[in-house]
Parts: sequence; structure tokens; C-alpha cells
Amino acid sequence: MKAIIFAAGLGTRFKPWTDQHPKALAMVNGKSLLQRNIEYLQRFGINEVVVNVHHFADQVIAAVQENHGWGSRVLISDEREEVLETGGGLLKARLLLEGGAYGKAPEPFVSINADVLTDLDLNRLVAFHEQQEALVSFGVTGRRTSRYLLFDEDSRLRGWVNTKTGDYRFPGQAGMLRRDAPCMADDINAIANGPRTADPAKPDLSLPFAGYTPKAYSTVVVYDPSVFRYIRQTGKFSLIDTYLDLATEHRIMGFDHSGDKFVDVGKPESVAEAERMFG
Repeated sequence: MKAIIFAAGLGTRFKPWTDQHPKALAMVNGKSLLQRNIEYLQRFGINEVVVNVHHFADQVIAAVQENHGWGSRVLISDEREEVLETGGGLLKARLLLEGGAYGKAPEPFVSINADVLTDLDLNRLVAFHEQQEALVSFGVTGRRTSRYLLFDEDSRLRGWVNTKTGDYRFPGQAGMLRRDAPCMADDINAIANGPRTADPAKPDLSLPFAGYTPKAYSTVVVYDPSVFRYIRQTGKFSLIDTYLDLATEHRIMGFDHSGDKFVDVGKPESVAEAERMFG
């Protein structure tokens, strides 16, 4: 099995570090985020990793070469001409992810964002993916955030909502919708500010979100290798757009790993939290 680590982003929330360095090389207890994620993948037998690069790409490439890939075979997907976001980055790396021994059937592969640290058991995620016969499966948790994926009772993706802006989307929908302010208070704040029922696992959501469970995206993803056949977007785009586009006709599944360690090292102040969790 192969993996891709998304490390091309500009890291605008991580300034001033990213004025001079890529976020993927930010240090947590003496190890860069990139090294930690390569070593995380190694724990599950994944030793061939694609890393996409754009912002201070030469620094990332030099770190990989100087450290001999931290024990893994690291392939570079070069986005120096244009950063392509996660969806475009995945599509650009297609040949690197699909390539394998002659005659060997394509295998599922994994992706993770470089600025995420977790101890999610990838073996459990892969087993869930296979059991569900999914096209794409990804880790989700019940943590608070401003953007949620919405799932039905079978853990199948049914929508996305941004609680700050009021934007939301459902599978198969062209473009973004936005609720009027009174409806936003009814629909969206129930997700953002917690449940209104006795059961904290079941927020009391008014239409159009009734019956769906909001979960936060963990960026650890398993893909069936056939996924490239179905991606319709080109150029620069987010994987969230792809998930929603595919979810009408394909099984796009959320694996709840609430309780596992998880830190989005998106801002400098989150480094301290990461250092407390990850030695």
C-alpha cells in the first residue's frame, strides 16, 4: 500500500514560520510534521510515500534527501508551478500512486495532511473501508470545528456545512447554498453550539439537516484505486468537492475514531498541544 502526504500548502495560518519555511517542516518535540507522518505510516507497513510540494519546495526535498526519507521511499509530486489543493494534488500524483509491480493489481492507497497528527489505527480504517465496500473512507470525530461533514445512520456521507458562513452542500448539488439568517440559527447553530437534546450524540437539527450527524474531518483517507476513474474535477480543487460529487452514486464513508489522539497543527499555538500529546 502507498500513501500521499499533502505538504504543498502555503500555511498562511502558521505565520511567521511559513514566511521562511514550509509548514511540513515545523518541529514538534524535535521532529518535523513530515517526519512524524512518514513514521506514522511506517507503523502500518506503508513505506512508499508520495509528498506533494509547492511552498518552499526545495526545503522539503532537501530534508527528504538529507534524512534518506526517514527510512521510507519518498516520491515527490512537484506543484511548484501552481498549488493544486488536496483534490488537484491527488489527481496530479495519480501515476505515482498507481505505479507498481508489473502484473500486480492496483491497491487501495492512503492520504493524510502533513499538518495533522493522530494515532488513528489505520488497520481499523482499512478494515472498515473493505467491509463497507466503499470507494472512499476517511476518519472523522465528534470534535468541535466550523466545518462539518454530515452522515446518515449508516455513516454514509450526505452533506457538508460551514457553521461560520452558513454555506452548505449536498451530494449531486451544483454550487453552494446558503441559508437565510433565521434558518441558519435553527439549522447550523445546533451543530456549532452543541445539542439541544438530552443525547449529546444526537443534535436536534432542523431541516435541511435533520437526521444527519455532523462529524469533523480528520484528513486520514483510504481510497479504492478505481477512484481516479470517477473524479470529474480538474486543475485546483478540494477533496471535499470530490467527496460530495461522488457521494450520490458511490459509497463515501466516515469512520468515527473519536477518542484517538488528534491535533490539527494549523496554527503556531497548536504546536504546544501537539507536543503534549506526541512525545
